[in-house]
Amino acid sequence: MNLKDREPDGLLVLPHVRVQNANAISSPLTHGFPSMTAFLGFMWALGRKLAQADIPLKLEKIGVICHWHQEQTQEGYVRTFHLTRNPVDKDGSTAAIVEEGRIHLDLTLVFQLGVVEQEGETHSLFRSDGALRQKIAWDIRDLVGAMRIAGGSVLPPKPGPGIRVTPSLIGWPDQEAERQALFRRLRRQWLPGFALVGRDDLLQRRLEQLRLQDRGATVLDAWLDLSRFNYRSGRDEKDRVIWTHDRPEGSGWIVPIPVGYAALSDLYAGGQVANARDQTTPFRFVEGVYSIGQWIGPHRLQRVQDLLWWGEAHDDGLYRCCNGYEPLLEEDDAEYPSYPPMSAETL
Repeated sequence: MNLKDREPDGLLVLPHVRVQNANAISSPLTHGFPSMTAFLGFMWALGRKLAQADIPLKLEKIGVICHWHQEQTQEGYVRTFHLTRNPVDKDGSTAAIVEEGRIHLDLTLVFQLGVVEQEGETHSLFRSDGALRQKIAWDIRDLVGAMRIAGGSVLPPKPGPGIRVTPSLIGWPDQEAERQALFRRLRRQWLPGFALVGRDDLLQRRLEQLRLQDRGATVLDAWLDLSRFNYRSGRDEKDRVIWTHDRPEGSGWIVPIPVGYAALSDLYAGGQVANARDQTTPFRFVEGVYSIGQWIGPHRLQRVQDLLWWGEAHDDGLYRCCNGYEPLLEEDDAEYPSYPPMSAETL
């Protein structure tokens, strides 16, 4: 069974992790929240920390729930980032400003765990006694406190009314009824907040609708169309000008997100490319891959797989973040109007 269909052996929940000055520029085309590639990179870095600390846990997937965020921007018709003023150069001239986007976050991180085999022995800490599991969960939380998440610094937990900051290491039940009951309890603890899930289905559906009007429509047209509100003018029954947009009611908060990288070159051996980060790791030139995501309340998640993301590497050079969210049937009924894509001529 591949990672997509595998049930977790356990869960690690780190509630209300406060992050200061995380990277808000998730790609050359998007901003407002760190990329899922940053969270997957954090998961892999944490996995190496666990191995160094002799904690036999395997991190397989990660889910992100955002409870609060504050992007460091100047509000207005054109939003700009708060930038630092660097010291002057040697000759006294003003140093160049490198645009950096920062955001403060309050996150709950959920990790899918797998069993670890060491010297022929299977370790499953998430099925040990409660005191040991709680101690291991706090040890991991301490490790996280010394790391960075999406380039941001992790701050100490700040308890408050209705805010649970105690991490937990949970064994996943074998029975489906017990899984459902446990997940219902967990998702209530994650409120208020919003979980980021993947909606590749919306992108494909919108592309099909655009091609009914324009056979030359591309995936980029569909991606841009879903990333904005397309307002068009019309007239009502009293011949007054009205403006309407093509977002159906109840469509949720749909956002463009980067989901990985696609190869632009062959895979070069370590040391073959000059000025690479290190001379031992194979190197490949890549470009960004984009898709559509959606922020939804945790109470709308039906199973833990809806929340979790994992990474896949394909032989054709595609490195992609994948999510197991499956929309409910009634959500599929909210169709977007079949308007042609917006262009310079229609604007």
